[in-house]
Amino acid sequence: MKQSLQLRLGQQLTMTPQLQQAIRLLQLSSLELKHEIQEALESNIMLELAEEERTPQESHQEETGSTAVAEDRPLSVNSDDIPNELPLDTNWEDVFDTAYASATAEESNNDYLYQRSAPEGLQEYLEWQAELSHFSERDQLIATAIIDSINEQGYLDTSIEEIHANLADQLEDLELDEVVAVLHRIQQFDPPGVAARSLGECMGIQLRQLPEDIPWRKEALQIVNHHLNDLATQNITALKKKMALEEQALEHVMELIRTLQPYPGEAFADDNTEYVIPDVFVRKHQGKWTVSINPELAPRLRINPYYSNMIKRSDKSEDNQSMRHHLQEARWFLRSLQSRSETLVRVAQCIVEKQQEFFEHGDIAMKPLILRDVAEELGLHESTVSRVTTNKYMHTPRGIYEFKFFFSSHVSTQAGGECSATAIKALIKELIDHENPAKPLSDLKIANLLQEKGINVARRTVAKYREAMNIPSSSRRKRLL
Repeated sequence: MKQSLQLRLGQQLTMTPQLQQAIRLLQLSSLELKHEIQEALESNIMLELAEEERTPQESHQEETGSTAVAEDRPLSVNSDDIPNELPLDTNWEDVFDTAYASATAEESNNDYLYQRSAPEGLQEYLEWQAELSHFSERDQLIATAIIDSINEQGYLDTSIEEIHANLADQLEDLELDEVVAVLHRIQQFDPPGVAARSLGECMGIQLRQLPEDIPWRKEALQIVNHHLNDLATQNITALKKKMALEEQALEHVMELIRTLQPYPGEAFADDNTEYVIPDVFVRKHQGKWTVSINPELAPRLRINPYYSNMIKRSDKSEDNQSMRHHLQEARWFLRSLQSRSETLVRVAQCIVEKQQEFFEHGDIAMKPLILRDVAEELGLHESTVSRVTTNKYMHTPRGIYEFKFFFSSHVSTQAGGECSATAIKALIKELIDHENPAKPLSDLKIANLLQEKGINVARRTVAKYREAMNIPSSSRRKRLL
């Protein structure tokens, strides 16, 4: 073999440490970013918050007329003072950890949101009432077993026979009637209808707790006990025949039944509020929609001038090298924050410009939009746009929306245009909101009405969108006049 030298030209994408950090910060949510900034401030002596008031060291420098290096100036996230070319005389592992450490459970518990007392649940509320009911020791044990078998909706999950079998080993000569008697006492607890074994029994318990002189109470009890299937299917003809009632009288009975609570345990459901911090604000100024970054998520950071001035370029000591590494890490971090904010604003502004009709008229004016449209408009990669729009929120006059909300598929129109899925859902909801309750619109009828508006959509597509909005079918939406 003959040895030879050859020259080849080629292109290769290198993931530099700066690029890796910028990508990681780009995909963080607002809460994760605040935690990351706090960690950087605590671990890097070169980083500090740029406060309005001057430090004693800066005042002394101003009085003596001495000039500081470039690091003395506050470096905000949106500042252009950070150099584009950063030194790479160190390895990534020497500066950054390879994995992002999220907040541990112990750290999360320190947050004031987690220091609130847990709300009282249905089980605790029923146990409190049982303690006040003067049960015997034997009945108290039975009551505890029954309460433990009640689900979150307020219904008894376990059969009486199974509860009796489980308690037979603990209580001598336990009869099934004893368990039934305790169950009936628990069914008188608050909320009304609790510990029922079926929907009919739940509504029957609530009706029996009403005063006897309530109009149509007797007829309502008869319907929930014997004709619940006809009530569920809205079989008006069968109900009028079986109950021997006129349509107007039957409507009064239905109004009474509608006042009942089918799920008595819902009032005790855990509904802790989850707070969302918007990343950008959208406002209309002088007839134009503008986007601005949330200042709480972009604090003014800077390089600490006191420590940066202590670095000696010719000093190779361990302490001096450590400060050099911290300085380089701080510069990279500030540059990455700047890149994140700029990209976030650019993507948000592009979305607002393309969805301007939505901000003017609402969901019904939403236009079809995909990630590729924004990527091509801004000259970015689709993966970058995907990172920017994940777990990022936009505060608008119409509410707070996730960036992903403005991206939706499209359906063709008869005029050759496109209509977004969000706009179609808004049209379907509008048609259902204005339908006749006695004759609700079927999915096929809704599809025909949309075609009359020039939107080509199939019946199964209407059914899919309707189910996505948790709207029941036409048979279940049917109501008496």
